[in-house]
Amino acid sequence: MSELRTLPGATTVLTMGILSIVGTLFCCGPFGGIFAIIGLVQAKTADKLYLQSPQEFTDYSNVKTGRILSYVGLGIAAIYLVLTILYFGFIIAVISNETNWEDFN
Repeated sequence: MSELRTLPGATTVLTMGILSIVGTLFCCGPFGGIFAIIGLVQAKTADKLYLQSPQEFTDYSNVKTGRILSYVGLGIAAIYLVLTILYFGFIIAVISNETNWEDFN
């Protein structure tokens, strides 16, 4: 009987999923989505390898968890991106309006 091997890329998928959420919330905003995309691509590669011979590998749960975390990180990054666009859009609208805001007090 052959010894079980660690699934290549399983740890990378989990790490990228965690970095996508942490990066989006605490550091880089929408740039955390890059980590999410890398995690999803790695998850697809690891998934193909696992489905070819599931009896040879362990740590498939890390791939599933990392994929879920990557989707969550991508969603948060998308929401953050939309809010950033709305924020700067509002600022540009206020600046270009040339309305004297002191008249509204």
